[in-house]
Amino acid sequence: MRLRIFTEPQQGASYDDLLAVARCAEEEGFDAFFRSDHYLKMGDVDGRPGPTDAWITLAGLARDTSRIRLGTLVTSATFRLPGPLAVSVAEVDAMSGGRVELGLGAGWFDGEHRAYGIPFPATGERFERLEEQLEIVTGMWATPIGESFSHDGRHYRLEESPALPKPVQRPRPPVIIGGGGPSRTPRLAARFADEFNTPFMSPADAAAQFARVRGACEAVGRDPGELRYSSAVVVCCGADESDVSRRAKAIGREVDELRANGVCGTPAEVVDRLGEWAQAGAETAYLQVLDLSDLDHLRLLGREVRPALA
Repeated sequence: MRLRIFTEPQQGASYDDLLAVARCAEEEGFDAFFRSDHYLKMGDVDGRPGPTDAWITLAGLARDTSRIRLGTLVTSATFRLPGPLAVSVAEVDAMSGGRVELGLGAGWFDGEHRAYGIPFPATGERFERLEEQLEIVTGMWATPIGESFSHDGRHYRLEESPALPKPVQRPRPPVIIGGGGPSRTPRLAARFADEFNTPFMSPADAAAQFARVRGACEAVGRDPGELRYSSAVVVCCGADESDVSRRAKAIGREVDELRANGVCGTPAEVVDRLGEWAQAGAETAYLQVLDLSDLDHLRLLGREVRPALA
């Protein structure tokens, strides 16, 4: 099982905070550093210094790291127009030497849209826009150099776009789609995704969602084995029980709740718990670390958990 570090900087983190985490994750051998794409804090936290933009952050990390892969889980389709998004991701891919991955979703947090003046359509329209964005972004990247790309959809219209620049990765940066919807999400994954992610689901629910995605692939004649399957889980690891309790308290969570709904305990317990998602079909785990000042947490995970699952 590959392990990736997943952060929520809208809860309160500067670029320097994220750089420290990304560099530590790189040093400890993790496969990737991912971040959410949000503009407003959630829950009873301060949130200062305020949000950082996902793709501006990843552009900086592209130059300030050397090996670790970089991506979003997930970029909101409501935040950016699809043509400029394709340009931004391709450019960051080039800046990183081909280390970028694009997670793209419909968007869900209406509060951040109100706070920053971003239109927030109804659910049905958001999924329509997501589908068109996936068509446009992947279509622009796939257009041969020297040819143009056009799209005449309900929400977006592109006329003879040069579809430049191209990403470094060929045929394209991996596209990640995730969620728990029973029909629309699996259908979009079958059409567009290189990876499907289950966010914060139990192993049993993740296995059921993976099965729906495989079924959607078969329905359109795609080999389900072409996709990678992954799960995002909150993690709280400590050398002993007192260490676990201290880290749980630092993120405002209870140990018993974390053990029930996430991955919590000593390194041996964390390895065993992640094995449940592996048995459910997850090839990759995105470890959501919520205290970005606790680099020793990353080092413990990197040195005592990651090698056991490699």
